[in-house]
Amino acid sequence: MQLYSWNVNGVRAVEKKGFVPWLVETGADVLCLQETKALESDLSESVRSPDGYRSVWHSAKRRGYSGVATYFRNGLEPLRVEGLGVRKFDDEGRCQVLEFESFVLVNAYFPNSQPLRARLPYKLEFCRAMVKLGRELREAGKPMVLCGDFNIAHREIDLARPKDNEDNPGFYPEERRAMERLLRWGFVDTFRHFTPEPGHYTWWSYRTNARVRNIGWRLDYHVVDEALLPRLGESRIHPEVPGSDHCPVSITLD
Repeated sequence: MQLYSWNVNGVRAVEKKGFVPWLVETGADVLCLQETKALESDLSESVRSPDGYRSVWHSAKRRGYSGVATYFRNGLEPLRVEGLGVRKFDDEGRCQVLEFESFVLVNAYFPNSQPLRARLPYKLEFCRAMVKLGRELREAGKPMVLCGDFNIAHREIDLARPKDNEDNPGFYPEERRAMERLLRWGFVDTFRHFTPEPGHYTWWSYRTNARVRNIGWRLDYHVVDEALLPRLGESRIHPEVPGSDHCPVSITLD
């Protein structure tokens, strides 16, 4: 099973850049999108139901803001699809929880902590909610696959210029510690499980030609319960895919 995740920074914008043909070409079994910035009713039929896929949407109450969506191949329908069940997060379209037969997929768009730590408490509360959900699912015998835009560069290796960003959103010590707490509870950063080397990023500023120069941040993850490690085949970043300031990431589960 191939699981993809991508912050598209506006699904209507990425539609104009070949999103639907790209999805069909990948052969992805499941694709999670973040920052969709749209209501399902605003979208074309080709975006809602590409050939061979169904989709479910969780939009923010505020138009043009946040939002997540998940595509799955026909015949791979989840047993249930829910929000997180926390109003302040669900109102912003931050999360979808999709139960499959042997695991639960969580599609999450973590909040940006913003300059001067303006939304850091909200961000840290969301991080704690992810840990809580993962632990509850484990106790229920349903290991979690958590994917999405975490808006956190976990370690210095995860951004090109750590010294220049020591007190910037996405690299605040508090949010990096929150990421560390998640991993200490028995969850695994799948990309780092396979790839310890530097120079791999998933987001690049539109300014200063950063993507071409590979001056980026790794903000997008697949994190899995360690119980799923024997089924993990690979974890990849796809910087060659244009269309957003983020690129897709993927894992394979046997």
